[in-house]
Amino acid sequence: MIITLTGNLLAERTFNFADWTAGHTQRASSETFQVGGKGINVSKMLQRLKHPTTAWCFAGGAAGQECSAWLDSRGLNHRSFPTSSATRTGLVVRREARDETTFLGPDRAPDSSALRGCAEELDRERRPGSYLALCGSFPGWNSPGAAPLRNAVSRWIDDGAFVADTYGPPLSWLIERPVPLIKINRQEFDPLFPETERNVPVVERLAEALRRWPVQAWIVTDGPAPVCYAGVDTPPAAQTPPLVQEVSPTGSGDVLFAVVLHALYELKVGLAEAVSFALPYAAANAGHPGVADFDLNNLPPPRSVHP
Repeated sequence: MIITLTGNLLAERTFNFADWTAGHTQRASSETFQVGGKGINVSKMLQRLKHPTTAWCFAGGAAGQECSAWLDSRGLNHRSFPTSSATRTGLVVRREARDETTFLGPDRAPDSSALRGCAEELDRERRPGSYLALCGSFPGWNSPGAAPLRNAVSRWIDDGAFVADTYGPPLSWLIERPVPLIKINRQEFDPLFPETERNVPVVERLAEALRRWPVQAWIVTDGPAPVCYAGVDTPPAAQTPPLVQEVSPTGSGDVLFAVVLHALYELKVGLAEAVSFALPYAAANAGHPGVADFDLNNLPPPRSVHP
């Protein structure tokens, strides 16, 4: 069982246009609603792989109710903790044969009651074979009200049953602990190093990261560029994603993370094999307009490994 924890749920609408121009009132040709958030995407992909998972999140206000109803209608196993903060909203503007544009509302930190309730439930869920994945940003992570949650996460780390794909305050907190796996993109990885070191190839900096922090394994993505990885038992290396005609890159990193976790904990392969297994899934997602909605029987072929 993999529990994903999303600290910044997103109620997101997509407006589709044949074309649009800034500064004018325009009518969309169609509209869709979806729930965003890394943990939601990761659990969605895991569920498609038939890997036991539950998506945990914090939901508040009318937007939060709409998110819960959407998750129910999609059959995604989830648990939401009520919070007084209204769930943030977002808008994707998509037009034919053009790049899409995403607008995100301000972050919403869960209240202390919701955080405490989540922490208590996490303690109850600790058992062999269960893993906790912290996914995405987490507003209010360093607040006093989040102390019970941070303490609960520490216990999952001590169990060796915690992974993360996060950034900002949670990432700064986690790299000082023996986290079994952290997956981030290069935009989040680079600021961990002084500016004078940021031009050093990522593969070389991963070796330094293993020396500098107690994190046990790293994966660093960079859009369509090679995915770099390293671990205490895995030499730093990179693998090139399959070539696809990109439609929407949204959620491809989440798909990669989900499939890596499935490969590690269900297929019982090593880190390098897990990345190799996951890359075609992430590429297929980039070639499709949705998130984790692509054809699992039509994956692009893998490419190469670079030590």
